[in-house]
Amino acid sequence: MHLWCWLALVAFIPVTSSTSPGVKVKITEKGLEYGKQIGMVTLQQKLKAIKVPDISGTQKVAPIGKVRYSLSKMQIMNLGLPKSALTLAPGTGVSLSISNAFINLHGNWKVKYMNFIKDSGSFDLSVNGLTITTSISVKSDETGRPVVNSVNCGATVGSAKIKFHGGASWLYNLFSKFIDQALRKALQKQICPLVADAISELNPHLKTLNVLAKVDKLAEIEYSMVSSPVISKSSIDLSLKGEFYNIGQHQEPPFSPKPFPMPPQVNNMLYIGVSTFTINSAAFVYNKAGALSLFITDDMIPPSSPIRLNTRTFGAFIPQIAKRFPGLMMKLLVKTVKDPGITLEGNNVTVQTTSTVTAYAIQPNSTLTPLFILNVDISVSARMYLTEMRLAGAVALNTMDMNLRTSYVGDFQVRPLQNIFQIVLKVAVIPRVNAQFQKGCPLPAIGKMKLVNSQLQVLKGYMLIGTDVQFTG
Repeated sequence: MHLWCWLALVAFIPVTSSTSPGVKVKITEKGLEYGKQIGMVTLQQKLKAIKVPDISGTQKVAPIGKVRYSLSKMQIMNLGLPKSALTLAPGTGVSLSISNAFINLHGNWKVKYMNFIKDSGSFDLSVNGLTITTSISVKSDETGRPVVNSVNCGATVGSAKIKFHGGASWLYNLFSKFIDQALRKALQKQICPLVADAISELNPHLKTLNVLAKVDKLAEIEYSMVSSPVISKSSIDLSLKGEFYNIGQHQEPPFSPKPFPMPPQVNNMLYIGVSTFTINSAAFVYNKAGALSLFITDDMIPPSSPIRLNTRTFGAFIPQIAKRFPGLMMKLLVKTVKDPGITLEGNNVTVQTTSTVTAYAIQPNSTLTPLFILNVDISVSARMYLTEMRLAGAVALNTMDMNLRTSYVGDFQVRPLQNIFQIVLKVAVIPRVNAQFQKGCPLPAIGKMKLVNSQLQVLKGYMLIGTDVQFTG
């Protein structure tokens, strides 16, 4: 990827001008410097494709008179861009400047004078003091993805030194007076179009930007901008929507993102802040899709467990079940009755859910007979981590409180069932939650982007990812 890959992240067209972001991204000077280093290699290769056209003409050269000359088959043998700078113009855009660049060419020369004298040979030309400056505009195409272009490009060629192989010293006079100017003009015409091409070649890569990233078969997350990027002297700060949606159904949740501050850290190339809003929007989406409801059957309990989902086990605590439904297997329906609430604070991620658990006896003909319904409040802690370009996690049970909502078998004490349901949650429900959770949610990315030396902190109201970046293709 080119240095311009970083510019993709500043190129979204704002969706709205007032909505607070769910995700923030900060590109530091360290990140811009890394991108620039990669980009210089690409730009150097592009400039090596300069095609210098043949030059010919007629000039009077003392003392021999009129001379007809031609320079042909000129090829660039070497090109260097030793000094470059990518600077941020606060509130406006990005500027690229290259100075002290050099080009070495090799070609053939031929002259004819006095109507019959001919001479020819080869030459080497060293051009030094080449400078290139350009501004980079970033806009959006019809799909909401970025498009970059070079504007206000300028190129100047400094000193030139030529060495002729063969011929007389008067050839140098011919060069210094006439050919030097023609060569410089020919080079300057070639440079800016090639710079523009190098920048425009990024656009196919920018189409890989995951403005709308699929999470799984149920959900996707949107990373469009909710306001214009803020460009300062030291960083580019982006405000992304960071909201989960059901695939094909973009329904807004009954809550809005709250502002959160990004810390002034600059040690890493990139910082990503993921707010409580983003995670809660995921809970809203999955609950709406019914993904937070689960039937639990006995085959989901490890064979080694002394707890079985049958009327014998539950009859030990609720005798009327064993009397009315002897020898039957049971099934539990765990159903979330409202969206889970997630809080982020001080390296702790806590998920609070309010659910119902309905117990059924499975009749010999496979029909389900309801036995009772419990109200259950569950608190779990989540450990968040990064896996490749995804944010993943794992949950562990904190507390569980139950009370009887409805009984179809008469009154009974709920507290003796607490241990049974804790075991069922730990061995049947939480492993399945974690199996999905470990698949993770895609982070905003371009092409083959890889996170390096990453750290994740849980702060009040958001998670902060500090990372360096590598582009592998």
